[in-house]
Amino acid sequence: MLDLSFLQIEQMVGDYLLPFFRIAAFMMSMPLISTQYVPKNIRLILATSFTLVIVPVLPAIPIVDGVSLSTYLLVIEQMLIGIVLGFTLHVMFQIFAIGGQMIANQMGLGFASVNDPANGVSIVVVGQYYMMLSMMLFVTMNGHLIMFETLAQSFTVLPVGVSALDHIRFMDVVNSGTWMFQSAVVMALPAVTSLLIVNVSFGVMSKAAPQLNIIAVGFPFTMTLGIFITWMTFSGFLHQFEIFSEHALSFAKQVLVSP
Repeated sequence: MLDLSFLQIEQMVGDYLLPFFRIAAFMMSMPLISTQYVPKNIRLILATSFTLVIVPVLPAIPIVDGVSLSTYLLVIEQMLIGIVLGFTLHVMFQIFAIGGQMIANQMGLGFASVNDPANGVSIVVVGQYYMMLSMMLFVTMNGHLIMFETLAQSFTVLPVGVSALDHIRFMDVVNSGTWMFQSAVVMALPAVTSLLIVNVSFGVMSKAAPQLNIIAVGFPFTMTLGIFITWMTFSGFLHQFEIFSEHALSFAKQVLVSP
């Protein structure tokens, strides 16, 4: 008969519970899996399965002292690490949402907003299309597997018990917002520049011929031309996505500093 003391049972629970909090926080914050398309029960099953597989090969986990303050701090630190890793990918996908918003506003489709059932927010049609396309490319290129690998490596880079506040590059996480807006501008720049030239041309025409109804003529022309320009820029979308995803995945691996 297996004879285990209360302290041994407590330690066995801690060995699985602390990594579980990091993995569960990652599952609840990363794109694709954290959307409303994936039920919470499925996310919980994925987090539990990943924990059972990875715990036997993890470094030694410190002794858990029941429901003490130090245990609560360990739980909070593990959740913080998981959220930071998942947030790094959210930044990349928001590039395409912001870039699509810029293009839609310039071509006159800024009012055409639809409900995004994945995130529960309203987003313009062009931005929704770019986000769906980027998510399909991300799954096709096995980006989700790379993120799972990064999560597993995080236990080696930053083991359970090491202070997360001292080994997370919080300023780099904050500065990733700058990279997000810069990349969105770069992505939308060809279409926005072309449509800006068209709008300036219509402004000159309205000045030269005031009797011409620019609104009736310019709005459908700008929308049609904007759709055509967006279609033309799809030839370089894959290359842009590769650059953005490579930067985001490398950033996710570098945001944690080994002690």
